[in-house]
Amino acid sequence: MQDFFFYLKLGWEHIISLDALDHQLFILALISAYSFKDTKKLLFLVTAFTIGHCITLVLSSFNIIRISSKWVEFLIPCTIVITAMDNILFKGKHRYNYYFALFFGLIHGMGFANTARMMIAREQSITLPLLGFNIGLEIGQIVVVFIILSIYFFLSKLSKLSQRDWLLITSSAAGALSLQMALERQPF
Repeated sequence: MQDFFFYLKLGWEHIISLDALDHQLFILALISAYSFKDTKKLLFLVTAFTIGHCITLVLSSFNIIRISSKWVEFLIPCTIVITAMDNILFKGKHRYNYYFALFFGLIHGMGFANTARMMIAREQSITLPLLGFNIGLEIGQIVVVFIILSIYFFLSKLSKLSQRDWLLITSSAAGALSLQMALERQPF
């Protein structure tokens, strides 16, 4: 059980640490169109992202997929830019957001795949490490979602910030930071 908690902590830190800005920006862009009244939808949305992340880690652990880290580090901020642009242009609340989250989770999962492959390779079974890691990741994402929703809630009450303005501000900020990351990381 000690291994499970090790990987749970690793998954938690993967989303909560200061090095996880790309994940945090993605979650910010992904949920900016929602509020506390949409909690159920948000949990499904974040879980779709985790499922995509998990699929990539499983495929990577079995050496089924391998993508150059240069491309992955470039594609991750591109997913944030795309999500932010969707928010700005189309208000971000679509049925296909779940598919975006799942697909972009596949890409974000590749960012941790090499590290996971090396760590999990030492284990007898990948089930417990992947389960622990993904539960930690999911808990971390839910905490980030709660923090973002709380910030919006308080800002909307204190300054009468509308949902649309919040969406435009957060998406513009996340998109601009991510565009800068993508340009700095371009693989060509």
